[in-house]
Amino acid sequence: MNATTLPRLAVTAGEPAGVGPELLARLAASDLPADLVAITDRGLLERAAAACRLHLTILEDDGTRQAYRTPGSLRLRHVPLGATERPGTPDPANARHVLDVLGAAADGCLEGRFDAVVTGPVQKSVINDAGMPFRGHTEFFAERAGADVVMMLASPELRVTLATTHLALAAVPVAITAPLLERTLRIVRDALVRRFGIAAPRIAVLGLNPHAGEHGHMGREEIDTIIPLLERLRGEGMDLLGPLPADTAFVPAMRPRYDAVLAMYHDQALPVLKSEAFDRTVNVTLGLPFIRTSVDHGTALDLAGTGRADPASLFAATRLAIDLAQRGDHA
Repeated sequence: MNATTLPRLAVTAGEPAGVGPELLARLAASDLPADLVAITDRGLLERAAAACRLHLTILEDDGTRQAYRTPGSLRLRHVPLGATERPGTPDPANARHVLDVLGAAADGCLEGRFDAVVTGPVQKSVINDAGMPFRGHTEFFAERAGADVVMMLASPELRVTLATTHLALAAVPVAITAPLLERTLRIVRDALVRRFGIAAPRIAVLGLNPHAGEHGHMGREEIDTIIPLLERLRGEGMDLLGPLPADTAFVPAMRPRYDAVLAMYHDQALPVLKSEAFDRTVNVTLGLPFIRTSVDHGTALDLAGTGRADPASLFAATRLAIDLAQRGDHA
């Protein structure tokens, strides 16, 4: 990308029977300043546009960069469906299509043909039902790129990262180890510098237990694991706050003190974020050698085919991808 061309974004529709294709059609109709390249099936995109009562100009992607995109237009890399979609009813016959789309997007980013990838929601269960083990976008891209990654959920007001993600609550205490937290904090700090342009990032670290353990009276993970690690990393110059009690870490008076939060588990911090900014929250994968943002919602099968799905989260994910691509790498 250079100063005279638009950020070139690969955009995936996710589950063909979900709302992703319709959200992609609405994104193409917008005036967001990006060179949008849809990686999907042409017929799927055309049917989604018709469901939204939109007329799109769909051009084959020739790989060139452009300085302007007319609203209502986008370029396409065609990846054929295995079977014609039935809105609201995922078909395992399309599992290979979904994975081929993600592979094409990742490879295009790794080869420098795209500045970022923006992903729509997938239906993990139907991919696994097709006999293709799949844990999610984050894990797929991490394996494709050979990278250690961290999940961040970001809104305009708050950035939250996770030490553990989709893990049963009973398994979390055993998973919270010093090596895990060190790896996670290093990835988060590096991404805040390189991707977000924060020269000296401040990271708030939550405790695992209520009241951050209450000096050992409500659990010893803070004393035995978290505090010693934070002290060691502070000795290297990292600006780390905590461990903080999760019930007070997000109050307005605390937020100016940090640039991002590291939570110990999925539901420790995400309810705060989603309750105040659900339609403006973006999933960002930190640690990849390319930019990846995503909607922070599911496939909404009950709305598929109606043309009524709200594109706000996809717009937010695209805006953040544009911003990060334009900032470049600050390393």
